[in-house]
Amino acid sequence: MRLHIIDIGIILLYITLTIFIGFYISKKASQNLKSYFLGGNTMPWYVLGISNASGMFDITGTMWLVYLCFVYGLKSVWIPWLWPVFNQIFLMVYLSKWLRRSDVLTGAEWITTRFGSEKGAKLAHISVVIFALVSVIGFLAYAFKGIGKFASMFLPWGLSPDTYAFIFMGVTTLYVVSGGMFSVVFTEVLQFIIMTVASIMVGIIAIQKTSPEMIAKVVPEGWKDLFFGWNLNLDWSGILDAVNTKIAADGYSLFMIFFMMMVFKGIWVSMAGPAPNYDMQRILATKNPREASLMSWFVNVALIIPRYMMIAGLTVLALVYFSPQLAAMGGDIDFELILPYAIKNFIPVGLMGVLIAGLLSAFMSTFAATVNAAPAYIVNDIYKRYINPHASNKKYVFFSYLASVGVVAVGMGFGIIVDSINQVTLWIVSALWGGYAAANVLKWYWWRFNGYGYFWGMIAGILSALIVPKLFPHLSSLEGFPIILAVSTLASVIAALLTKPDPEKTLTEFYARVRPWGFWRPIYEKVKQSDPQFRKNTEFKRDVFNIFIGIIWQTALVAVPIYLVIQEMRSMIIGLIVVAATSIILKKSWYDKLETN
Repeated sequence: MRLHIIDIGIILLYITLTIFIGFYISKKASQNLKSYFLGGNTMPWYVLGISNASGMFDITGTMWLVYLCFVYGLKSVWIPWLWPVFNQIFLMVYLSKWLRRSDVLTGAEWITTRFGSEKGAKLAHISVVIFALVSVIGFLAYAFKGIGKFASMFLPWGLSPDTYAFIFMGVTTLYVVSGGMFSVVFTEVLQFIIMTVASIMVGIIAIQKTSPEMIAKVVPEGWKDLFFGWNLNLDWSGILDAVNTKIAADGYSLFMIFFMMMVFKGIWVSMAGPAPNYDMQRILATKNPREASLMSWFVNVALIIPRYMMIAGLTVLALVYFSPQLAAMGGDIDFELILPYAIKNFIPVGLMGVLIAGLLSAFMSTFAATVNAAPAYIVNDIYKRYINPHASNKKYVFFSYLASVGVVAVGMGFGIIVDSINQVTLWIVSALWGGYAAANVLKWYWWRFNGYGYFWGMIAGILSALIVPKLFPHLSSLEGFPIILAVSTLASVIAALLTKPDPEKTLTEFYARVRPWGFWRPIYEKVKQSDPQFRKNTEFKRDVFNIFIGIIWQTALVAVPIYLVIQEMRSMIIGLIVVAATSIILKKSWYDKLETN
């Protein structure tokens, strides 16, 4: 793509600013591990919320959402429940404050507060460290391919994809290593501003270039309907016939069954809490449990509205202007071409530089957040715990530098040698997440669950996630989830019951500090004996109610910017009313009852 000198200047200015910020605040970040990885727990919740949203603004995921919106219309609002997107509501309502009360540096260190320091706890601790590192390396390898492909498509210098990947991952590693959490957060705020401007810009251009009548001519009946029946009932015949094949391949035709399976999986994964990645790190970096909850709330607002302006904008521009080219591709239809087509044909000079800088920052912010999270497990959970527990802060930070570079180097190495990185990454993530849910649900809500149960639950879950697709190749990953969950749950419970409970001191200290609801009565009675003033958590019913209202609020937030861009004003107003009503309810039943500790 040929870029104007103004656009090139904007892109280079953005890259220069990110490096400058990283080096400018590097001294503040290098005081100790807590400063380096958590910013010293001094940053405001809204800044961390923007940073977290920026890290989630993954351009690869955004393009997948463009595909969903193109094919499924407003019903695409529900499909990201596969992840599930509503895990942020569970975090906002209660899990973020539970996690922050632990006052630890990493998710692996949290295991010690829950299971103690005996053999079972050590096994559980090791399994979390391995989970974190493998998932990080898998993502970095995927990012290597993704950044290279994106840059070679848009930048004008004719370098190979791998060369572009080395350049941008190298630049990002520079400011992450030099400034730690501080540089990651503040560069992500800059990146978020750029991404928000770019997203709103795409949405406005789409509104200017299209009309409801133009869109109605190129979509099937029901495309603009948010709700659904037993079947999907979207027929692209005569409009874009190949899309019907995509729908059949996705397996979403019986949409009600698909939806129920999504909800089942989503609730389990959400109750397990955040995986040990940058999302968990932002929660641990907040000042107190109240701000941890507010941070998770703000992620929804900061991420959803601008991102879906871009998604809806790219979708309608492609529908109205790019459909003939897509139709000409027949069965080999490629939705990744929507983005370069829209930029080339609709974005003016100057704004094009902002948009490309925003898309680059989407890659870089997600990459930076991951790079900053991974070394915490190497330095804090391996080097400090097992190798050199009495080293100086200066040495710990120095090893954090080395760990960051090492993790990036390994990720780049896998990116170079693996051709089908997308399939490999999906395989790793599917296996890891399949083994993650059961053990991580039980750790919060059942006192008798111990380190051995956690370890064997994780191992059984991961192994079954690898074996089930081989034994039942006709099952999708969503259909195989109940089998994996059942195997992992069985292994977790059996291993826990065949071994002794965790030390009473560990359990009472954890329960008194974190104050979870669930099956904790024997531990509550022990705590009550030593502290008659202690009050158990009775917020279960209120939390469930707030989760229900919060999911409605979040779903309406997704639908509103799509309705705005496709210019369905009546539906948009209804959506805004739902947002306002649910916001008032959450203000009274959630926000007003938040505690500082």
